[in-house]
Amino acid sequence: MAVKKKIGLALGGGGAKGLAHIGVIKALLAAGIDIDYIAGTSMGALVGGYYAATKDIKALENMAYSLKRSDVFPITEILKRKDGALFRGQSVVNILKKEFGDIKIENCKIPFAAIATNAKNGDEARLDKDSLINAVKASIAIPGVFSPVEIDGKILMDGGLVNPVPADVARQMGAEYVIAVDVSSKWFMAPEKLANTSDIYSVMSSALSIIEYQVAKIPLKSADIVLRPPVLNYDWLDFSKAKE
Repeated sequence: MAVKKKIGLALGGGGAKGLAHIGVIKALLAAGIDIDYIAGTSMGALVGGYYAATKDIKALENMAYSLKRSDVFPITEILKRKDGALFRGQSVVNILKKEFGDIKIENCKIPFAAIATNAKNGDEARLDKDSLINAVKASIAIPGVFSPVEIDGKILMDGGLVNPVPADVARQMGAEYVIAVDVSSKWFMAPEKLANTSDIYSVMSSALSIIEYQVAKIPLKSADIVLRPPVLNYDWLDFSKAKE
């Protein structure tokens, strides 16, 4: 009799393109593949954390359908701050609180870890206990866009700078077979488009994607399979195209 392997899911960052993670989870469930561990970075932490907390794919899907660009980057939240951030990130926190309250990661229905970057020394920070909302907020704190998050005396920011697709973390959590989902690191903006764009978010997205492409090579070696949904034609902020 075959022994079922523990399945780990590693979900990478990529802004709105990370909504494709929801489609991957739906496909796994439809195939009868149970997810035993989830590790996520940036948007992968948001999607993965939501599903780990609730195991409710329909509610996650509905939340994604309701997201708008202004929910993530509300014009009323633009600030002039000494930390250089444009947004507090409070709108994202409010959305998450509405969805799953003040749940702790230890109480998630699926073991979960979010990846962030320690701003002081550049080390990887693995967030696998205490506030799920704070962990997600830290993992998505893109430098210059969202304010860094302080957790346990550490100043944390976007995990894509150190581990864009945390397949190695899923393995270390106990997964015997790791499925990694890369929605960003292989797909960065064409040079001619980058040269002509005036959209600061697109420029920053492309710059981060180039970094992630290089950084992701090592942790992805821990994956048994890497899925790359065809999201090349979608922008970092295309939240209105969630159904696609």
